[in-house]
Amino acid sequence: MAAEQSEQISIVMAGHVDHGKSTVIGRLLAETHALPQGKLEQVQAMCRRNARPFEYAFLLDALKDEQAQGITIDAARCFFRTARRRYLLIDAPGHIEFLKNMITGASRAEAALLVIDAKEGVRENTKRHGYMLSMLGLRQVSVLVNKMDLVGYSREVFESLRDEYAAFLGRLGVTPASFIPVSGMQGVNIAERAAETAWYAGPTVLEQIDGFGHKEIPHTLPFRLPVQDIYKFTEQGDDRRIVTGTIETGTIAAGDAVVFQPSGKTSRIRSIEYFNGPVRQTAAAGEAPGFTLDTQIYIKPGEWMVKAGEPAMQTGTRFRVNLFWMGRAPMIREKVYKLKLGAARTPVKLVEVISVLDATELSTVANKQQVDRHDVAEVILETPKPAAFDTVGEIEQTGRLVIVDNHEIAGAGIILAGVAARESTLQEHIREREVAWKSSAIPRIERSVVYGHGAKFVVFTSADAAAGEAFARALERKLFSLNYKVYYLGMENVTHGLDADLRVEGEIRDDHIRRLGELARIFTDAGLIFVTSVSNVDDYDLGMLAQLNSPNEIVTVHLGENIFTSFTPDLRLDATLDAGRGVETVCDLLKKKNVIVEYNI
Repeated sequence: MAAEQSEQISIVMAGHVDHGKSTVIGRLLAETHALPQGKLEQVQAMCRRNARPFEYAFLLDALKDEQAQGITIDAARCFFRTARRRYLLIDAPGHIEFLKNMITGASRAEAALLVIDAKEGVRENTKRHGYMLSMLGLRQVSVLVNKMDLVGYSREVFESLRDEYAAFLGRLGVTPASFIPVSGMQGVNIAERAAETAWYAGPTVLEQIDGFGHKEIPHTLPFRLPVQDIYKFTEQGDDRRIVTGTIETGTIAAGDAVVFQPSGKTSRIRSIEYFNGPVRQTAAAGEAPGFTLDTQIYIKPGEWMVKAGEPAMQTGTRFRVNLFWMGRAPMIREKVYKLKLGAARTPVKLVEVISVLDATELSTVANKQQVDRHDVAEVILETPKPAAFDTVGEIEQTGRLVIVDNHEIAGAGIILAGVAARESTLQEHIREREVAWKSSAIPRIERSVVYGHGAKFVVFTSADAAAGEAFARALERKLFSLNYKVYYLGMENVTHGLDADLRVEGEIRDDHIRRLGELARIFTDAGLIFVTSVSNVDDYDLGMLAQLNSPNEIVTVHLGENIFTSFTPDLRLDATLDAGRGVETVCDLLKKKNVIVEYNI
């Protein structure tokens, strides 16, 4: 009993506005003697002075503007205890404009009480809140059918509401622990069973919350760490690279083999380190250590580190999502949004709206083409390159996502499943572009004869942006001296003016790559040798460039050690090689590919 008394469980109270959440909470506080000394009498006296009938809700709604409006605006927190343990109860707003606050409140909870007015029945926010609880991974839910006194404690009314809402929650994968007929005003079935509902044999509200358990400790789940950054040390011979992040689930130990997703690169944990702390042999969920690896591999912030031998995350560009949209503007197709998934920040598009909950008719609407504000929708989203994720059914903590529009959080959702696609939106764009493409009246072979060379897109890649640019510019100068039609374009030319939120230092964002690829398609169609240099790219970036430049070809030259998983550059050079000597090797490659013909170096 002493151990149980030291426990605390957080419970969120949800439901439509005016369905009586605050009244039920006020009654719970009174029944468990959790009110401050004299608080009940003080509120009763206030009601008498203002000629207002006393309501238990006034015990909770302490702010003057809340009482004036009669709605709960913020997520109020209160504490009480039963004979078993302590509780933190969070009163989530029911009014539609305050659903963001409701999400904030529910995100801290381990269980939920959802209130439905027996007389009004299931309303728009009743369903919205059901979706919210599902999205937040709350599976311990009890539904309180409140204000039973207003329907004469009718068993038929109660069972009708129970069946209707249980069916709705069932479609979300939520099975309520109980449906309890209550009257917050009269105290029926709050702390004790009442004669008015003699036909009901289930638990009281207090008995039910004592039956709730803690969420599964994430230490027992597969290891998941979103990589937030990689720090490299150089002073005093220190050559460590430390991978950092906060462990979402699972445990890890020095010596464990790990896989980074979605890149698929592998290594082994050499050491687990803490800032200004001792080196440790293990780390677990909730901790934020740094990791050194046995092999120095190139990984980016935003990847996931998982333990080899445990269930891997899914990877893909498309996933089916339950999404709640809070943006001022509707979510529409073709528009690029920003996806936050773990530590990853990537562009994302709406591909398909499968269904939307209609807030007015309380029905599911199929074939809707956009997601409006406060809609709850099942949609398919697509990222330009594969992302790693878990479905919410596999691991709740890593199956959630947030969507940003115009620097504001506009949507929150849970991943239901990965989706295979025969054609990505990029491939669809390229196909449509090529169908509509109007070629020049001058044939390509005629341009080659006049120019004295073929067209090609030459891409230098490297970890060091300055080295890549030096090689690319040296190639441009060499080819220009031979009277070839060549042009070098730096990445700064395509990144200038882009949304600053997408310009992440050290990364080439997908919007930049797309602009560069579209330009390459034009330059190579004009018969030019188009040269550029990009740093810190991955397999998918180069694959995107190759697709965007099609049907023309791309030549890649990588400087330094291999950083790719599956992509093979056409040429790999030592990054410390003199640019002049390196250019000779590149020219030999271009000659072999019949881009340039007889020339003298």
